Amino acid sequence: MRTDSASAHLVVSYFYRTGYGAVSAIIAPSRIQNWMGGGTMAVITISRQLGSGAEQVAKLLCQMLHYAYFDRDMMRQVAAESNLPVAEPIDYTEYDYRVQNVLERILQMRRLVGHTLVRWPSGRSEIREFYEHESIELVRFLIRAAYRRGNVVIVGRGGQAILKDMPGVLHVRIVAPLVERVRRTHHTLNITRAAAVTLVNERDRAAAEYLKRFHGIVWDDPTLYHLVLNTGKWSAMRAAQLIVDAVHRL
Repeated sequence: MRTDSASAHLVVSYFYRTGYGAVSAIIAPSRIQNWMGGGTMAVITISRQLGSGAEQVAKLLCQMLHYAYFDRDMMRQVAAESNLPVAEPIDYTEYDYRVQNVLERILQMRRLVGHTLVRWPSGRSEIREFYEHESIELVRFLIRAAYRRGNVVIVGRGGQAILKDMPGVLHVRIVAPLVERVRRTHHTLNITRAAAVTLVNERDRAAAEYLKRFHGIVWDDPTLYHLVLNTGKWSAMRAAQLIVDAVHRL
């Protein structure tokens, strides 16, 4: 597992490749250690299945606990506070991931995720490409910085692996029966039931591969979590209440 300083170095070094001269890192290692060390308020990570209602539970938690929700807006804030030179951080989640085909696996092909504006310390700006591993490192770094902030709910993105064994973190997995997940996806996305079945299965495969490939964990391993909640048995509100109770017992 990479240290926090090593992870930060990889993120920052991406912006200072050969051709841009010898530029000192924007983020000092001592500052990284200050962010990641010391006490923190509670953080909740939520691993979810498509159609399990996890996003609804997460938003209820934010309302009940007055926590922040880790989304693109928060990523921008954390990136700015961290002095990362990206105008728009790449948010590469398991829902954005596409399962590798055989050729990609054999050749270990690099997959382009997106482009973002980079503002160099000199004042010069340019559009840069982000590939999978750079994107994952950036997400990993921002999640750890959000952890240092505390009082945040992080849905997906490998949070259960990135913050594994960190103090003050509650790891939750939210699941539901397949038939219920298909029903919810069918209604929420206004697609046919057949399309919902296909989408649910595709998302499951993608999430499992994303977490195994980038974080080295088995997605549905119950030992990764403090709580595994079935929203086929509990309402979103009741699930949120159970999580709040667990947070108070950390």
